[in-house]
Amino acid sequence: MWGMAGKGAARGRPRSFDRDAALAAAVRLFWERGYGATSIGDLTEAMGIRPASLYAAFGDKRSLFEEAVTAYGTTPVGTFMRDALEQEPTAYRAFARLLREAARIYADPSHPSGCMVIKAAVNISPQDAGVADRLRGVRNDNVAAWEARLRDARRTGELPERVNPRALAGYFATVIQGMSQRSCDGAAPEELAEIAELALAAWPGARED
Repeated sequence: MWGMAGKGAARGRPRSFDRDAALAAAVRLFWERGYGATSIGDLTEAMGIRPASLYAAFGDKRSLFEEAVTAYGTTPVGTFMRDALEQEPTAYRAFARLLREAARIYADPSHPSGCMVIKAAVNISPQDAGVADRLRGVRNDNVAAWEARLRDARRTGELPERVNPRALAGYFATVIQGMSQRSCDGAAPEELAEIAELALAAWPGARED
């Protein structure tokens, strides 16, 4: 626990706060507004702490954001893609689950719309290029994992030999990123679900729901 001195506290004695709750508030704010549009003042207000406590507990804004990205990646919203790849027995079922869950999750009103790793990269200034690089790396790692799964599917005969796994992974990444943006523009889960099914209709191999 990290703390801050306050009225009624003994001199030099910190007032503790819930670090996990403060981090969750930062995740939500970065997810909602993006990195560039979120100020230290916005963060301290949302987290319920003073700037000195933020710096003491998390470092600077960039360090807090790095931790927020990691924390986001451990939530159900951040793990559903990986879970689909790891838990489904066929590539088709993995991508069907991935797309259908994206349609539901991205438009879920219980949290900010879309994907934080996509949204937080908008309007990043040149001096924060490292943040954009970090988020690009996360997205590209996802696409690389999808490509690997699709290569395995081609090797085992689930996908035809003519299929280019890299292009197919890029296609689904483009659809997913578009679904994230559509949810931010107000698309309902029903619309996103239809988009998911249209994307799945392009699957070049055997389909098995």
